Amino acid sequence: MQPRKEATMNKMQIVLSGILKNNPTFVLVLGMCPTLGTTTSAINGMGMGVATMAVLIMSNLVISLIKNFIPSKVRIPAFIVVIASFVTIIQMLMQAYVPSLYASLGVFIPLIVVNCIILGRAEAFASKNGPIDSILDGVGIGLGFTLALTAIGAVREILGGGSIFGYSLGISDYTPLVFVLAPGAFLVLGYMMVLFNKLAKK
Repeated sequence: MQPRKEATMNKMQIVLSGILKNNPTFVLVLGMCPTLGTTTSAINGMGMGVATMAVLIMSNLVISLIKNFIPSKVRIPAFIVVIASFVTIIQMLMQAYVPSLYASLGVFIPLIVVNCIILGRAEAFASKNGPIDSILDGVGIGLGFTLALTAIGAVREILGGGSIFGYSLGISDYTPLVFVLAPGAFLVLGYMMVLFNKLAKK
């Protein structure tokens, strides 16, 4: 009974690590291009995060399954081919079923291929661990990234547009537009990074 409980705890730790200890946005400071470019609203941030998480989970799973068959000399190119395949699938699904979100995110969807979060987890975790742990790592890191982007997008949308998830809060006349522009992205990210790390250390 005890080993099973420890195994369950270890699985939970993999997921929680991606959300807190190894949060890709606030701790590891990875994937800054989509973080700054797509968080003009909460829904955009969430959409980008979920798309990245889907690619992360699927690519982690496949890479963990084929890692022993990939020659070391072509390891990184092989990883990129796997990642690019799943990005293409996600891109086509978004274009078919959520065209407005796809249009809002624009070029950042195909750029998931070169997102250092995904390639980094493929190299650091999926290529060294089994399928289940690799899936859980993808879930944890993906959730951490999604929550971070959604939070940043929500703050920027409230402060810059007076709305949240597209619903007006009735304060749009009093909100400075700078928060939905590029300088606002840096300001919100910086302050939220400080706040997250301060709370995480407690």
